[in-house]
Amino acid sequence: MAGGTTFHFTDEPLGTVLRRAFDAAVGKDVRLGGGPATIQQYVRAGLVDELHLAIVPLLVGRGERLLDHVAEGIEGYRVAEMVSSPAATHARLVRR
Repeated sequence: MAGGTTFHFTDEPLGTVLRRAFDAAVGKDVRLGGGPATIQQYVRAGLVDELHLAIVPLLVGRGERLLDHVAEGIEGYRVAEMVSSPAATHARLVRR
């Protein structure tokens, strides 16, 4: 992609994919991308150190909910920062 972003698609185990991402990042941050199902898998596996949630007051009525199916995994986080405006609330959750 323009700007140097590269995407790799794989069906390898989560830990393998994350290790490859860390190796490729050479000390830089690694960010997960994907839909709720992808993020949920990493949270449940305890592989996410920090979550940045942007919460927008928009009612759409359907779609996948990010925090469904992660009850045990999300208990290991605390809210480290929360900033709100009329347009959105940004919450930063970090692993305890």
